[in-house]
Amino acid sequence: MMIRIREAITDADYEAWRGVRLAVLPNERCPTVLEMREMDRPGRLLLLAELGDEVVGSGLSDRSDEAGRAGLAPRVIPGARRRGIGTKLLLALAEHAAEQGYDRAGSGVEDAGSLAFAERFGFVETNRQVEQVRRIGVEPWPDSPTAFEVFTVAERPELWPLAYHQVALPTFPDMDVPSLLNVSAVDWEKEWINDPAAMFVAVDGDQVIGVAGMMLDEDRPEHAEVAYTAVRREWRGKAVASTLKRMSLAWAAEHGITDIYTWTQRGNDSMRRLNEHLGFTYGAVSIDVRAALPLTLPMGL
Repeated sequence: MMIRIREAITDADYEAWRGVRLAVLPNERCPTVLEMREMDRPGRLLLLAELGDEVVGSGLSDRSDEAGRAGLAPRVIPGARRRGIGTKLLLALAEHAAEQGYDRAGSGVEDAGSLAFAERFGFVETNRQVEQVRRIGVEPWPDSPTAFEVFTVAERPELWPLAYHQVALPTFPDMDVPSLLNVSAVDWEKEWINDPAAMFVAVDGDQVIGVAGMMLDEDRPEHAEVAYTAVRREWRGKAVASTLKRMSLAWAAEHGITDIYTWTQRGNDSMRRLNEHLGFTYGAVSIDVRAALPLTLPMGL
């Protein structure tokens, strides 16, 4: 059967794109169609791969949160692999990224076969992220802190844009990534929170000093991803992060969430230790890979 690659345009296309993402990464939260529409922007490309009348793959080419590079995500459902679908998707996504002016691209792979596929096109491993997971049981609320106050973004919506300037921008340089994160205020509002009631903000006077919370999963309401957790440097070691995380756990228990997960970079030892202290255990590993654009084509292509 002929492989057809086409752009995802309609809401039905977006839902089909989500179907592939959920089939390939069943344990990760996938944005809703509405969330995906809100993320639409010039230069962002979503593709579908069809084999006959069946959607068997999807792709994403977009600017990365890491400054100066594109992010590529070709995905093929397990039953349709090794037929050239992933290759066609990757080449189409990489070509689009190069047309947008990028000379570097990155992606993430979850297994040895996917890593070998990426390496054929010149990708090399640059980092590894480790999944930490936790079951939610009886989760008591921590004592109210005395050195700072905590609010949800639902209670104080004006704190979330402040958190971008006062917490996110100062702490992004601490992330163990090859280049500085480049997240705009608009991205912060659209992509780093999806339920204000599930996001907790620590405040000292008129200053936001820390954030933590949950990203809820509409497809699996009992499942949630831990949102960006960060504390300003001068407040570290003062129980801000642990208080915010314990509040998030208690909120999750009260709202029917039974399991949560988070990803931490290889060098983020302090966050891994905090998660371990709070009862997280280890799950999957994701390998970050990077390549120059245009891609190096394997022999025979």
